[in-house]
Amino acid sequence: MKQRTFEEQLAESKAILEKLMDPEMTLEESVKLYEKGLETIQSAQKMLEEAKLKVETIEKSQSGAAS
Repeated sequence: MKQRTFEEQLAESKAILEKLMDPEMTLEESVKLYEKGLETIQSAQKMLEEAKLKVETIEKSQSGAAS
């Protein structure tokens, strides 16, 4: 299964939020969507943390090379 991009996960999170705002949504559907939304957000957050670590590693290697 292909991993979704950060942008795809962000778009999915927004779509889930819009669906959760629907007053006709049942409680069971809302709970399932909420759970899926949390999983999507956690996955996107993990991607951000990994990107931050990569940037920090690059910065450290660049500052070490400049010394």
